[in-house]
Amino acid sequence: MFVFVCAGCGAELTAPLSEVALPVHAHQTYGNGIQLPVLMESGTFAVDPEPWGPPWRRWEQIDSDEAAARGVHAPVPALSDGEPGAIVIAPGDMRGTLLIPEKRGGACCGLAGGDGPNMVCEACALPVATRIDDCSLWQAVWLTPNAVDRLPVGGADTEPRSWKELMEEARGTPPYESIVTWGSGLGSSHHLSWSPQWEAAAGRALAHLLVASEGQPVTVPNGMVKEMFQRALDALLPTGRQVRRAVLAGPGLPVPDAGVDILLVPVHPQTGRSWTPTGLTAPAYPVPLPFGVWRWLVSPRSPLPVPGSGRVPDDVLREPVGRRLRAGSGWWPDFDDSFPLRPQYAFRADPRTFQHTLARLPAVRSPWLHEILDLTLDMRSRL
Repeated sequence: MFVFVCAGCGAELTAPLSEVALPVHAHQTYGNGIQLPVLMESGTFAVDPEPWGPPWRRWEQIDSDEAAARGVHAPVPALSDGEPGAIVIAPGDMRGTLLIPEKRGGACCGLAGGDGPNMVCEACALPVATRIDDCSLWQAVWLTPNAVDRLPVGGADTEPRSWKELMEEARGTPPYESIVTWGSGLGSSHHLSWSPQWEAAAGRALAHLLVASEGQPVTVPNGMVKEMFQRALDALLPTGRQVRRAVLAGPGLPVPDAGVDILLVPVHPQTGRSWTPTGLTAPAYPVPLPFGVWRWLVSPRSPLPVPGSGRVPDDVLREPVGRRLRAGSGWWPDFDDSFPLRPQYAFRADPRTFQHTLARLPAVRSPWLHEILDLTLDMRSRL
């Protein structure tokens, strides 16, 4: 485990932390006015190898050779000139710092980080971190890499869990959840939504699926995998007789047969490395999925309806189905007495995650992939 200390005076700034992989949704912007939870589990940290945050430069200001050297192979709206290696932790794991609330960074409902570090070391006033908690952003603290030092504590870090241990202990990430919006005159509101984590995971995986397709149609397994990808694949790829087949693969699953071209595999939540198949008779392209998403796809846990009688208690989350007039209070939401078991709209992959991933895959230099990236810069409706 490690603690992070101020590079200026050596004061401890965090609780003891263990390193894990950077979540694929770390920089996701989700919806409008949404209250997203904390990004990182308490007691963990992750490192972003890429620069992120201000100052930013638009693509027109960046030399193509510089972009390629940074691993960006196609135009993107902007690139950060910040320091690479930012460390992200849960806000509750910070110690010995003071917040500068005036540095809101153009935020709507909280702190967005657009003005740079907004937390300073309490002992020496060195800017050391950026607190993020604005609406539609994951709550987190990003430690400035050149302002902190990492020191080991409590001996060596424990070994990452094996794939077998993960399969026995870790649970899947549900594909939909209750989303909370910021309060209005009627108070906070809830609605059932596809999981933001799933949408980000699908955005990254979809970019890899297009590369793996080699410009041919792709089919995926029925069920949730089909709901995640098939509509977007059919919209972005041509039709034809030669079809490439994708299947789920990973620990505990049978070895795919020779007719499989693409494998949807889990990413280890601690190391960030994708599961590697053994015993394949022919090579197949591995498409990464966060372990929690992959785990649910291979072992879904469907909610079962529970019989009951009478009305649902007032403190139970209910779905608004219309409006009714309350005397003296104007319009008021009318509620059904049952909450839907799934979202009432089609699944959409996160477009920004898709664009971010595809622009960093060397195959995007191919004209057909480059064209897809250009056409999907504003493609939420397509995915």
